[in-house]
Amino acid sequence: MSENKGDGVSDKETRIPVRRADDNPEGNLESDSQRADADVTKLAADLEDLRQTLLRRQADFDNYKKRIERERSEDSKRTTARLIEALIPTIDGFEQALAAHREAQYENHRRGFELIYKQLVEHISKLGAERIDPTGKPFDPHMHQAMDRTETNEHADGTVLQVFQPGYVFHGRVLRPAMVRVAVQPAAASKTQTN
Repeated sequence: MSENKGDGVSDKETRIPVRRADDNPEGNLESDSQRADADVTKLAADLEDLRQTLLRRQADFDNYKKRIERERSEDSKRTTARLIEALIPTIDGFEQALAAHREAQYENHRRGFELIYKQLVEHISKLGAERIDPTGKPFDPHMHQAMDRTETNEHADGTVLQVFQPGYVFHGRVLRPAMVRVAVQPAAASKTQTN
């Protein structure tokens, strides 16, 4: 084994050159700086893309929540409307029973039926149903169904004279149109025949 006496390193050992910052040429520092700037720019662009994606996702989620709430509200209204439509014949039955039994012997039963009837009507009103009672108002084919017409000069043409069966509206939607008798002006031909 021979040793290199001058520098203290054996023949078997090899020297690895160590670079120091002051050993790098100027070109290497500039290229490292440019690479670092490019990396920072790329990372900033990626970050901005992620922010924009997050904002879009948040907006999509907010729209989804609003749509679901709107659909739930509409479903609730449809269900309530179906319930009210099912109860309308019951209300009609109460009205007919109350109108038919006005004798004194039915007075106690009548008071009980009146209380039940009032509670039912109040609950339906709280749910949002409105009763259509168009007596004396102009006929509206969207809200009323003409069952009869009466020729008269005492009322304007198209005035509702009598309600046979009240109608019901729920949040602007007609559940059942009011069945009515409508006033019409006598025709000229019928005036000549009466004279």
